[in-house]
Amino acid sequence: MADSTVTSTNRIDEDDDSGLKRSITGVQLFFYTLGDVLGSGIYVLIGLVAAAVGGAFWIAFAAGVTVAAITGSAYAELVTKYPQAAGSSLYVQKAFNNKALTFLVTVSFLSASFAATGSLAAGFASYFSELLDGGPPALLVSLVFVAALVLINYIGITESVVMNMLMTFVELSGLIIVMIIGVWYVAEGNADFGVLTDISVSGNPALAVLAGVALSFFAMTGFENTANVAEETIDPYKAFPRSLVGGMIVAGIVYVLVSMAAALTVPTDQLAGSDVALLEVVKQGILPFSTDLMTTIFTVIALVAITNTTLVTLVTQPRILYGMAREDVVPGVFAKIHPTRRSPWVGLLFSGLVVGGLLVTGTLVTQAGGSLDIVERLALVTVVFLLAIYALVIVTCLKLRGQDEDERAFRANTPLLIVGLIGNLAILYYAIYDDPTSLYWCAGLLAVGVVLYAAEKLFGSKGTAATAPPLEK
Repeated sequence: MADSTVTSTNRIDEDDDSGLKRSITGVQLFFYTLGDVLGSGIYVLIGLVAAAVGGAFWIAFAAGVTVAAITGSAYAELVTKYPQAAGSSLYVQKAFNNKALTFLVTVSFLSASFAATGSLAAGFASYFSELLDGGPPALLVSLVFVAALVLINYIGITESVVMNMLMTFVELSGLIIVMIIGVWYVAEGNADFGVLTDISVSGNPALAVLAGVALSFFAMTGFENTANVAEETIDPYKAFPRSLVGGMIVAGIVYVLVSMAAALTVPTDQLAGSDVALLEVVKQGILPFSTDLMTTIFTVIALVAITNTTLVTLVTQPRILYGMAREDVVPGVFAKIHPTRRSPWVGLLFSGLVVGGLLVTGTLVTQAGGSLDIVERLALVTVVFLLAIYALVIVTCLKLRGQDEDERAFRANTPLLIVGLIGNLAILYYAIYDDPTSLYWCAGLLAVGVVLYAAEKLFGSKGTAATAPPLEK
């Protein structure tokens, strides 16, 4: 039975014009999740994971997606209890009623999103250089790429989600090509299955796999973005558990199969040394087609895949700011929307500027002799932020049990949530232990949030939630 104390703000009113427009269907939400997860690492970071683990790097993807899927079930429970914008920030506020903590979660999630966008934009530039040899500098390509996606998001959420769904089919086709190449290679009798159990790095094999999980976890992220469009989803009670968890399971299966195909067809050291590792599979010329043609086609597919994920990430950023501005946690200016497009243009512009700043800073640090390239650096920063948030969300999910209950809400398995909490904390500990300098980057991004927090405290006006206009109509 539903708790009689549930407030009306936690229930869904399809005719309510005071919030965001409900226009996202369950099918769109599934592909929104699938597209975000699939494109957020497998095309960009698979070589780095191979370098960390060896030929058995598929194990890192399998372990990572297991922990992420358990975390996703916590999000599914919370989003069906509180189907509103702002995601993890909203849940933490509900559980602890502490605006300082809520703000910390908000700015941490935004920081992770900014870093992820920067990493993907840099990955886009790597594939773009394969398509256009001798083209413009990578930094310029990355900045133009981000600016173009900001413009698409400015047009509106519905257009962005429809474009996302279409691009998901394209990026899936690229991964299917890789799997077909793997099957073809196996059918020819050339595959050495021993490579799939090879952890060829020096040191403790368990730590090598954990290092791979820490990197591969970037590829599992993105599902949390889905929770931030809860207020724009039709019938979220049914849509979210199926679309969020289902999308992650499908993505996990694809990741494992693609990893195996790559490991079987390309030498591990070749994968580890490439910025476009999946493209190395196509370049092997295993299929009976023109290798040059297949390379060009796959490069275009990879560009679309990365674009897809980055588009979803940029959809999320201004909507987090919008939702928290209505809660008087960040300055009310982020609740402003465009009078005709109904999009949160202030938050969107701010997001684009922060990501651009990260790209410029990362490029300068790399050119000055940084130990990690910009893709790996920003990916690790993303993982550190998100693992901390994921652990807190699971704690929040357990703490809110018995509050605001609704018979339609999804309920996650409690023992699995405990396993997920331990998994997130273990990966977080190792990620920081292995690369403590990532904390400097985290601190720099948090500093941006401190400025916003101070601005709200000093100059913010109360009652933003009551006056903020709805988004796209």
